[in-house]
Amino acid sequence: MRKYRTMLAFAKISRFKKLIQHPAVCQLIRSLHKESIPVAWEKPKIGWTKLNFDGSSKGKAEKASIGGLFRNHKAEFLLGYAESIGRANSVIAELAALRRGLELVLENGWSDVWLEGDAKTLLHIIAKRKQVRCAEAQRHVCEINSIIPELNNCVLTHIYREGNRAADKFAKMGHWYQKPQIWEHIPPHQVLSIMHEDAEGKVLFRKIR
Repeated sequence: MRKYRTMLAFAKISRFKKLIQHPAVCQLIRSLHKESIPVAWEKPKIGWTKLNFDGSSKGKAEKASIGGLFRNHKAEFLLGYAESIGRANSVIAELAALRRGLELVLENGWSDVWLEGDAKTLLHIIAKRKQVRCAEAQRHVCEINSIIPELNNCVLTHIYREGNRAADKFAKMGHWYQKPQIWEHIPPHQVLSIMHEDAEGKVLFRKIR
């Protein structure tokens, strides 16, 4: 009887090993071991204007659009923009979104500006002066670098996509329009719920390894 029980135990262990080696189970175990980090949009300081921007590039055709929005220290909507920019990869779309946002900064006379996007590559290109080979990207970088010194104060930060949802929505809306769109004071209804959650400080969780 004792020998039978021992054999039965080894059989169960063997089946268990096979189970945990199954690809689906391995994936589940890996997902459970990922850490979650909280992500939330933050309001700018009093007197500052915050721009959240984003670029969108779809599929092999690289049909691209850009968008972004400006809010004040009360999370109130000031201005939003969205437009299609033809064919471009994701890096150029992000650069174009920031460049257009900065042009609007100058047009509206904002001087203390917080710039925020969800592309780390862009942060390296602009803040850390990473070199780019693409001529079109270089043109955007040169224009961005010429505008920033004109501002009294300017910071550029990265946020995960979960905290940049409103800008992501504007960028995707850019695919819909043949002409550039501007919204002043009253945002489009498509972003109202996201903006409300941002203003309330809603925290979303992003899983990282």
